[in-house]
This record gives sequence, structure tokens and C-alpha cells, in this order.
Amino acid sequence: MPLIIVPTPVGNLGDMTLRGLEELRSADVIACEDTRHTLRLLNHFGIKKPLLSCHEHNERERADEIMRRVEEGQRVALVSDAGTPGLSDPGAVIVREAIARGLPFDVLPGANALLPALLIAGIGMESFVFVGFLKGKKDEKLARLAELKNLRETLVFYAAPHHLREDLALMAQGLGDRRAALVREISKLHQERIEGTLASFCDTMPEEKIRGEFVCVVEGARETQDEADESDWREEVAALIAAGASTKAAAEEIAARFGVQKNSVKKFIIENCIREA
Repeated sequence: MPLIIVPTPVGNLGDMTLRGLEELRSADVIACEDTRHTLRLLNHFGIKKPLLSCHEHNERERADEIMRRVEEGQRVALVSDAGTPGLSDPGAVIVREAIARGLPFDVLPGANALLPALLIAGIGMESFVFVGFLKGKKDEKLARLAELKNLRETLVFYAAPHHLREDLALMAQGLGDRRAALVREISKLHQERIEGTLASFCDTMPEEKIRGEFVCVVEGARETQDEADESDWREEVAALIAAGASTKAAAEEIAARFGVQKNSVKKFIIENCIREA
């Protein structure tokens, strides 16, 4: 296969698959997130190959070069720093471009942080929604959480250490104080599972534990929004409009506070709160 997506270890180098090593050894070039990081991996297994950087800031422009190489018949292996490319890592753009151009590609099974963390957490393993990293500014993150608030499925988030406290506080605000588990340093020496609730993590996570990448597994909604809740947000949005708030601003605030869809709020405002002059 000219283009192959190769997962790499998230912690322990022993998690590298035999098939993954075969593909790296047979590749003409390896596209990677960080050439220095990938070089350490290759050196460990005695592999020497040309490297082509492909990270979040240049993936779109690199896609053309990678597709050109594939079209010429070169074997291109795509890796990220850890885990499976495309899962909250560069790689999705490359896959979509290969599909759009009708070029052959394959994805190997292998290491990722998502599934081990879900099983380690032991919270609602039957059905889940992978959210990944919360992106954007505070309002954007709260809007995303509002979209997720009423889902019954377990929610799985990725969190970088420098955003952990902030994101946990926003999750507690946007989802409510739910049972959750933090899993860190997956497949490494200091792998750890920390159980609690979203609000309790904000108060009890000691600074020395905020090291490495985290996966936060959060229980799903126990029951959907009832009629009383709906009545509450309708009264609130009517008050906001009466006080002079714009439709857009009122819809965003209500969506973040009550976990309803912004379009539903806008529809209610247009039908019930705006009167013709």
C-alpha cells in the first residue's frame, strides 16, 4: 500500500507492533509530527529512513507533497508523536485528501490513549463519545459542552497538563458535577487512575500530579432535560431579550447555561420574543 497510517507507542516502546515496524522499514519516506521524536523511535529499532515533517501547522501544504509521492508510487508511512495519527493528532487531512483523490491507503491497528483509558476508568464502557481536546476560547468550550450535556453516552476528553484545571472547571460548569476518572501516563511507568467528580478534581488535584497528558472519562447524562428545565430556560431567555440582549448573545448564554441547542433557543426567540413594530 503506497500510503500507510502507522500507530506508534503512547508510552512503552514495547507497544510498537511488528506490522508497524515492517511498514516503517519498507517505507521510502516517513511523514511525522516531530522529526526529533520520530528519530528517537527509529533509532531504538535500528531503522534509517528519510523524514518529512507533517504537523498541525503545515499539514495542508504537506498533503499535496505526500499525495504527489504516493501518485509516483513511493511508499509513505505516516506517524504522529504517539498513538494513531488522525485521533487528535495530525493525519486526518492526509486521509481525507487520499480519499478525495481516490488513492490507496491503509490504517494499521495499534496504540492509542482512548481505549485503554476508557477501560481503566471503568465508566460506561458499552457506549461512548470521543470528544478529544476542548478547543477555542472559554465561550466556545462552554458551547461545545452544552451540546454534549444531555448525551447518555460516556464522554472521553483529552487534556493537556497546562489546561487541565481550566478544562475540568469548565466541564463541571457545563456538564454538572458528574462522576469521572482521570487517567494519565498511559503505558508508562507512572500510569495512574484518579477517581472522583469533575468539581472535586478542581479542588483536590495536587500540582505534582499534573504531569503528562491526561484522558478524562466522564459519565453520561442520567436523564434528559425535563419540561420544568425547558420552562426555566424559556423564562430566562425571555428576560434576556426584554433586557435588550441580542438573539445571538441570548442564545449562546442559554445554550451554555442549560445545555440546549442554540438553534432551538433562536427559534423560540423568533417565535415568542420578537414582536413586529
